[in-house]
Amino acid sequence: MLMTIKIRVKPNSKTNAVKPNEDGSYAVSLTTTPIEGKANAQLIRVLADHFGVAKSRIAIRSGQKSRDKLVIIG
Repeated sequence: MLMTIKIRVKPNSKTNAVKPNEDGSYAVSLTTTPIEGKANAQLIRVLADHFGVAKSRIAIRSGQKSRDKLVIIG
């Protein structure tokens, strides 16, 4: 099953959390800073844990350097 979701990342948060929004997108809080791809790597780990899939099944399709991302889970 392939799923594409919109994500709004909030770096430098106190905890890691995934919260669904009413429009079907997700707000993801991350404890890391958005430096040298650390936040993107942590985003993949947090989403893999939340959705119960392997990290290799998650890819950031667009928004590598933005807070708004399009992520494919498959």
